[in-house]
Amino acid sequence: MNPRPLLLAFAAALAAACSPASDARVPLASPTPRAILTQAQTAAIHAQRADDAPAREALAGIARGDTWDASALAAHPLAGWVEFAELNARIREIDPARGDGFLQRQQGQPVAEVFRGVWLTELARRGDWAAFRRSWSSDVTRPALRCAELRARLETGADDELWRNDALALWQSAGSSLPDDCNPVFNALGERHALTADAVWTRIEAAAAELQPGVMLAAARRLSGHDAELARDMAAFIDSPHDRAGTWPRDARSRLIASHGLARLARTDPDQAERRLAQLDRQLALSEDDRGRVLYQIALWSVASLDGNPAATRRFAAVPASAWDASLHEWQVREALSRGDWNGTRAAIARMPAEQRDSARWTWFNARAHEALGQRERAEALYRAAAGHPEFHGFLAADKLDAPYVLCPLQLNPSPAMQAEVAADPALQRALALQRLDRAGWAAREWADAASRFTPAQRHVAVAMAQAQGWFDRGLFGLVNVGGVRLREELRLYELRFPLHHDATIRREAARNGLDPAWVAAQTRAESMFDPSARSPADARGLMQILPATGAAVAGRIGQPWGGAQSLYDAETNIVLGTAYLNQLMDRYARQPYKVIAAYNAGPTPVGRWQAARGHMDPDVWIETVTYRETRDYVARVLAYSAIYDWRLDGEARRVSDRLLGRIDGPRKAFVCPADADAPVE
Repeated sequence: MNPRPLLLAFAAALAAACSPASDARVPLASPTPRAILTQAQTAAIHAQRADDAPAREALAGIARGDTWDASALAAHPLAGWVEFAELNARIREIDPARGDGFLQRQQGQPVAEVFRGVWLTELARRGDWAAFRRSWSSDVTRPALRCAELRARLETGADDELWRNDALALWQSAGSSLPDDCNPVFNALGERHALTADAVWTRIEAAAAELQPGVMLAAARRLSGHDAELARDMAAFIDSPHDRAGTWPRDARSRLIASHGLARLARTDPDQAERRLAQLDRQLALSEDDRGRVLYQIALWSVASLDGNPAATRRFAAVPASAWDASLHEWQVREALSRGDWNGTRAAIARMPAEQRDSARWTWFNARAHEALGQRERAEALYRAAAGHPEFHGFLAADKLDAPYVLCPLQLNPSPAMQAEVAADPALQRALALQRLDRAGWAAREWADAASRFTPAQRHVAVAMAQAQGWFDRGLFGLVNVGGVRLREELRLYELRFPLHHDATIRREAARNGLDPAWVAAQTRAESMFDPSARSPADARGLMQILPATGAAVAGRIGQPWGGAQSLYDAETNIVLGTAYLNQLMDRYARQPYKVIAAYNAGPTPVGRWQAARGHMDPDVWIETVTYRETRDYVARVLAYSAIYDWRLDGEARRVSDRLLGRIDGPRKAFVCPADADAPVE
């Protein structure tokens, strides 16, 4: 398969596209490409690279310290960002008039807000409070700059009642430590006798809720006499619970802070927290909310390691109904699963709220429980319900029923006029150009500005344009969750959400290492969203997020020349080493991919613990009882993605239940689109 940008294409050969009026199970053909963008638009995107040269040269010159000639880029779309780079490089020399002028000329543009943050920080350092106030925007949220703005008002004589109320609100609402820049403001509040005992106690309570004893102690210094002594004792209790809490005033504050301290203790020592709770409940008469706060953590941390704590059942039962949430329900199910208690599993799922219980994951385990208990008819109905969800547990359910997989891709048919309208958006043009110049943060700012004005259909075209030039993560960050609003239909945009690039290399290296190419593609999508320049905080690099030490070791083992850590940013090198490393892990974990995927994410040490404790369990139960949420979800996600990439590569899929066990020669599955299909895998 030619590794051209297939992600520009969408499935044209669908026999029918999930018509709501149809109740048939419509088979899906192989995903033959049909361009979302016109050929002219695609060509224009690639041609724009030549226009980047002046900005690229200017940015490189600024980085070297060269003098910048603004007139040379006056009409260039990135002139504002290049000027920002020059201002930023010389920020300590900039005259306030020039800073003001830049903000005025770029008003309403993302570059102005990026500069504003840098400029306000510099003006605060200089103590130029008048200029600071001219440059201020109420959209700024950084705590240090909010404090600087309060100080600017203080220093310029605007410390009126509004200033007092704003400063006091910041003081009271912050349970965590605030920057040192805030101290002059809070000291001024103290000098004006605005930090009353009630205000101080409000902050102490907020700090207790965030488990910040240091902040509590700092606030206590603004109290005196018995209040100061009590506040210090309460801070000590949050840090390490003690018996003196029983002598505190029998009021709501004492009960609140005592419950937060015990809840924190429960995370490391649920047994001691349970003993202390019984004692303090008698002494302080805790409310249901206070008890629930502690009992929740006691129950949760009694089972966090799934080591068969005999008190778990009793502790779950002690949590009041008002304190339960989705997480506690899930852990109750996992605790039962870890003991092989199918009756307990069924009962715990039954106690879940309907929306949670009806998810593919818990419908699957509900079916498993009913089947284990001999209730086959009910189990089959539940398997059918789960199989309607195109995600990991839904695919398992379809395998159980020997049914095809459900997949309903959403087709896009943007008109040439819409394409032209989107392509002409200045913010999108700047975003695409900045991404080509490796200015990811700036590009994301411009993207957000453009997307805020786009309709969903326009945003889909913009994502296709981004992916046409290799900006693949827009299929993840540019869709589904825009402005905090989840657009359910966009989950069906499979070809945008699951880009496929370097597929010839993936097929070749998967075959060389005896691996499933769809798995390699899925692993790459989960690790980097096909971004060859991706780098994690742990220094994992490239498409498959390989640590330099791992890359060097694998290269040595397979006889691959090692070009150093930077070579991991080369797509070909990364896939060669990443697939070889997966094969190495397959040998280590008895050719069982689900354990390999867990080790790829969490490392061998925790996988060794899970294997020692529950290695005898069925794969689906083993995955669900992985104690790291990130790894648990990651394994299920990669396995589900593998089925999607099977469809992308070949139009059908290996059975996920076979894939779990490393079987690569079993029967393959077709995909269908029933009218009542559920939302797809996220």
